[in-house]
Amino acid sequence: MNRKSIATFFLFAALNVAGNAAQPNLDESIADLGHRWAKVSYQTPDSEKEAAFRTLIANTQQVSQSFPDRAEPLIWQAIVLASAAKAEGGLGALGKAKEARDFLLAAEKINPNALDGSVYNSLGSLYAKVPGWPIGFGDKKKARDYFEKALAINPNGIDPNYFYADLLADQGEYAKAAEHLKRALAAPARSGREDADSGRRQEAMQLLESIKQKHGEQLASK
Repeated sequence: MNRKSIATFFLFAALNVAGNAAQPNLDESIADLGHRWAKVSYQTPDSEKEAAFRTLIANTQQVSQSFPDRAEPLIWQAIVLASAAKAEGGLGALGKAKEARDFLLAAEKINPNALDGSVYNSLGSLYAKVPGWPIGFGDKKKARDYFEKALAINPNGIDPNYFYADLLADQGEYAKAAEHLKRALAAPARSGREDADSGRRQEAMQLLESIKQKHGEQLASK
């Protein structure tokens, strides 16, 4: 091999190494999305959330494009879209909710167990909160079914227990809701998700306190 060939070989080798180093790592990308979501959800003023979520939606799209055959980016696209819809409110948010549902259904086909069953937890949350027919696709029974699937995969998780409790409280099942809120509060810490856990734990404590104040007699009778 002459000098020119050797130089060309090392040039292509260097470019290949640089290219591999520049490729995003899925776990790191997902962790980054999680931290960004927690910051917008729990630390950003309400007046600034819509704009912050728009930026985060673009971030999730980039990650999905980098990993087109993985369920995790699709789940995070859905989570961010659903959160943006909540921040936006009104019927104008329905389009984002429908798009979030479609991403989750696509993720389910790839890997329904990804991110500890977050596909089913997120679908349950959407069906619980979106208005029903003829306005939207909301369905409390479907929501309950999805939450039960999520809990079958991750029975001690903070998110499925909290969101299921929220649905139960909405349907007047306060004692059962309180049980799941206590499970949410006792959920093991998730490494790298401390910021999200902190915010969710605060929500669980607030809902449990509200149930105790308004429906304490029902809890005492159980």
